[in-house]
Amino acid sequence: MTDSSRIITSIFADNPIGKLPDHLLIEIFIRVPMSEWVQLSCVKKQWANLFREECLWNAALLRNFPFAGHAKRWPGPIPRGLSKRRYTALYISKHIFSLDTALDENHEIVGHIYLFLKEQLEISIMPTPAGILHGTIIDQFIACGKTRDKAFELASQIWLSVIDNLEENEHTFLLLKRLALEEDVFLPYPYTRSQKVQWRVFEKLFTDFRDCFNHDDYYDVLACAKHKFQPIPSAWVKQPYGWMMPSIGCSSD
Repeated sequence: MTDSSRIITSIFADNPIGKLPDHLLIEIFIRVPMSEWVQLSCVKKQWANLFREECLWNAALLRNFPFAGHAKRWPGPIPRGLSKRRYTALYISKHIFSLDTALDENHEIVGHIYLFLKEQLEISIMPTPAGILHGTIIDQFIACGKTRDKAFELASQIWLSVIDNLEENEHTFLLLKRLALEEDVFLPYPYTRSQKVQWRVFEKLFTDFRDCFNHDDYYDVLACAKHKFQPIPSAWVKQPYGWMMPSIGCSSD
């Protein structure tokens, strides 16, 4: 627990004098860094309830992103959502993508699309094919007035960021394997995922998850990699004990 959250906890958690009304607690909490909110919400049930309420998130939204109250709703398939989602999206746009959301209200949509893609990819039952997800992202950016080139650039950045921020667990391994093995469908630009995105999927599989493969799955994914990229890095070719791995089709990079 950091100094600020420790001080707040020591003053207000068990002190009868510190039983402030909710609206005053909200004014205190929204001045604490967002990274400490999870810790604060675990101190008291009352505090946990506050962090689930729309009023706290709306106050935090207006304090940290005052222009957000004047932003217009955008067209397209991905909705804006309530204050908590808007705050999270703006935080992502600012801190992950380094966008100055005060200069362009359309920068908020980048955070929303990041959340949309991450949530869709994490669905474990009947997930939406990656091609459809990418097309939805492109349509959303174009609906917001972005050019085809800008929509493609932003969509690629979002894909890469989501892939890089997935937890290293079995679900992520199965997700990346599914993305790697998903058949390519010919679609016109900008509706096909970039080579950088497809490369990153294989790169994470062959580096972060290389020990998760069984024999058959490894060869299937390796064959797909060789089909899409020639040559492939030699680091992608693993040679576990007892496996006879061919060395053809690999670069020394």
